[in-house]
Parts: sequence; structure tokens; C-alpha cells
Amino acid sequence: MSQQFIVEFPWSAQHVCDNPLARGADGVLRYGNLTPALTELLDLQTHAFSTREAVVEIGGPRLTYRELWHSASRIAGGLQEHGIGYGDRVAVHLPGGARWVQAFLGALLSGAVPVLVDAALPAAAAARVIADSSADFVLGTGGIRNSAESGMPDGAAFIDDGAALNDLALLCYTSGSPAPRGVELTNENLLSAIRSVVSALDLPTDGLRNLVLLPLAHASGCVDQVLPTFAVGGTVVLAPDRGRLAEAIETERVDMVSATPRIFTELLPALTAGGAGREHVARISKAGHRADRAAAPGVLADALRAAFPEARQWSVWGATETSGIGLSTEDTADAAAFSAAGSVLGFPFGGTELALWGPRAHAGRGELLCRGPNVTRRYWNDPATTAARFTGTWFHTGDLVTIEPDGLVRRGVAR
Repeated sequence: MSQQFIVEFPWSAQHVCDNPLARGADGVLRYGNLTPALTELLDLQTHAFSTREAVVEIGGPRLTYRELWHSASRIAGGLQEHGIGYGDRVAVHLPGGARWVQAFLGALLSGAVPVLVDAALPAAAAARVIADSSADFVLGTGGIRNSAESGMPDGAAFIDDGAALNDLALLCYTSGSPAPRGVELTNENLLSAIRSVVSALDLPTDGLRNLVLLPLAHASGCVDQVLPTFAVGGTVVLAPDRGRLAEAIETERVDMVSATPRIFTELLPALTAGGAGREHVARISKAGHRADRAAAPGVLADALRAAFPEARQWSVWGATETSGIGLSTEDTADAAAFSAAGSVLGFPFGGTELALWGPRAHAGRGELLCRGPNVTRRYWNDPATTAARFTGTWFHTGDLVTIEPDGLVRRGVAR
């Protein structure tokens, strides 16, 4: 693509987190004080918060950080005994519960690259994802095989800590049509996204308890909720039985709830049944991309405000290619941004920078482009799509937007 229609929008410090950022030789803003790898960050937090609960599955296991780390390292040891090592792909094809978290971390600790396979996918679609990733092992119960065994291995505790910032750390597949595409996310992408979310959502380190209702096999669930919660020593609360959501909020003293707008719209009656425990909820995170909206954002924000009056609300926009993040806005009762219902995407945060592509880019209207330390470098084994969706370091989102003078991004191109 020619760069003649790209118009870059200046980076505004007021819309970026407080962490130190510096521009690299490639022009991308980067964090200067990241740990070398995701496994090292998690290892540090495990030792710092060893006796805290890391994962609670309502009606299922409860694991402290020490217990989760030990069980994941045994899975890693079992993978090693099956010949899995650095750079191999391990598909995680499980329902979203404590076992999923153990499997994901086990794949990481083995030195392999986890491949996230949504358990909701039809069997044929899941098999295509596994085949496309050339997975060397499948952690799951669906009986799907590639070139190796299926199931949960167990062995002597093992941790491979030799990864580096630029190493591939995760394969996350898009959910769009015509077919899911594998997105390569490096340690730097993941660690940058974690740092950005922790800052933007003001996550505390005093025992956050986050009810995560997003699919764990998506970037918005795994990268933007589970991992940031672990990064602050919090507890990930999972409720596979959606009929027990109100119970989870009350008995687990949940103080944060995370879901897509569509999930919030569908589950709001279940979340608020009984009414007890809701006064503890201090944060609500709504993450979505494009059409994932079952109600107008302003209507949903008002409904959530009525249900959880003490909670601050954030809407986060992102794509798999941007590690699930990029734009955010805090939804306040008097937010004029919602005067045009459904149009607001938010302000850039973290190290995300924006540009527009198209003949009206100079007027603030066109296709949204993003770059930042959280943005993938390429698609997995797909150079043609990589060439089509990137202009240098700029990722073409495919979304038509208007960028206002203050940096606010709105969906759609105004006339």
C-alpha cells in the first residue's frame, strides 16, 4: 500500500498511561522496563502472592498462586516428557474454567507457544485452527488430534524460562470471516497490553477479584483480563454455570466484572438476581470490537449503573491483532460522548498511536490504523494477509472512523 493517504495523529500524553514509553528505531512507542518474558512476570507474582487465590471456579476448583503454578509446572513437565519444547505449538481446547487456566499456563511454562482454540467452535472449525497452527500437542477433551496425543499430561515440575521479548508467546485466532486467522503475539505484545490495561483501568494490588465472563480463548478474555488480574496479584473468578452469577458476586465478594457488551446485555438479569453483594463491585470493563453490541452503549451503561451504582465503567475497543486493546473511554453518567449512541470507540491508551487512511484522512475521516507495542507484527504463516493489512508498522483495522480534534475516535465516517 502507498503511504500517500496515511495521516498520523500526534501522540497525546493525556490519553496514555503514566508508564515510561520511548520511541524505538521503527517509530513505535515501547515500554522501557518490561520483564524479559510473560513467564518471568507470572513467576514474580506467584512468589509475591503465593497464598492468595489466583483462580476460583464457582462449583469447581479453587487454586492459590502456589497451587496454580505447581499444577501448571507439572503439565509443562508432562509436555516435556512428550517431546514438547521451545517454540512448539500446544493447542488449548477446553471450556473456560480453572482447568483452562492450568493448561494455558502449562503450555507457557513448557516453553511452547499456546494456541487458543475456542471451545464454542464447531468441531470442524476447531480442527482447522489446530491444523493451521501445526499444533504439536492438544490439551483438551474433545478428541481432536493433529500430530500428537490429546489430553492433559502430568510429569515432574518443569519451567522453561529462556524466552525473550521478541519471541512468539501466543497464537490467538481472529473470530471474523471468511476464516479465522492466526495472530502472532510476542512477549512484548502481551506484556505491553498487560501494563496498559493495569494502568488504564486503575487495577489495585490489594486483592482484586475479577469475575471474567469473556471467552478465555479470545484476546479480550485471556490477554486483557486474566493476565492483568494475575499481574496485580488478583483473583480470576470464573462461572461456567451462568445461573450462578449472582451467587458468585455475593459469595466471592467480586469487585470487578468483565464481559462484552453483548454478554452484559444477555446476562444482566442473572448478574443482579437477589441484589446482594453488588455494593462491592467497583469496576466494570466492557470489551468489544465492531458489531459486538446488543444494546446502545448509553442504554447499557445506564442499566449497569443502576445495577452497580458504586462501579466505575470503562469501554475498551480492540482487535486480536492489537492484543485486544487500543481505545478506551470511561462511561460516566454525564458523558457527552454518548450523545450519539453507539458511535464512540474511545481515546488511545498505552502506547497505541493512531492514523487514518483514505482520501478524507486530512479531514479526520477514514479507515483507522493503529501501531504500538501491543500490535502484532504479522499473521501466522500468511504473508499475503500480512502484506495486505500492514503499511510499515501501521495495522489497517478495517474500521471507518472519525477522529475528533481532542483525539476521541467515533465509529463511522461523518459527512
